[in-house]
Amino acid sequence: KEDIREALQTAGQLEVPRLERYLNGLATCASVAPLLGLLGTVQGMIRCFSVIESKQGQVNPSDLAEGVANALVATFAGLVVAIPSVVAYNYLHGRVDDLVLQLEVSSSELMDALAQGRERESME
Repeated sequence: KEDIREALQTAGQLEVPRLERYLNGLATCASVAPLLGLLGTVQGMIRCFSVIESKQGQVNPSDLAEGVANALVATFAGLVVAIPSVVAYNYLHGRVDDLVLQLEVSSSELMDALAQGRERESME
């Protein structure tokens, strides 16, 4: 029974990494996307302050529009990537957890069935 248990655990340990193989990349994408959006936002604000400096403070709102627009587009793009990535990661991570649980339950049921079969053989 112990040999069967070890074999099932080994098989399960080989399958779990295969199920999780792309989750780290998806989690990284979900984490990095807002940071890239923030980086673009900072770049847009730097552009605005460069315009203010070059015009020695005598600016119209339209002079700053390009920098503000760049900042908003970068923030938007980061969130457009991050939000679906987080949702997909959470969904897939939950599915992997469910599959691992099913694998453990099935392994336990298989061990019990094999043990019962051996007990019947030994009684005959």
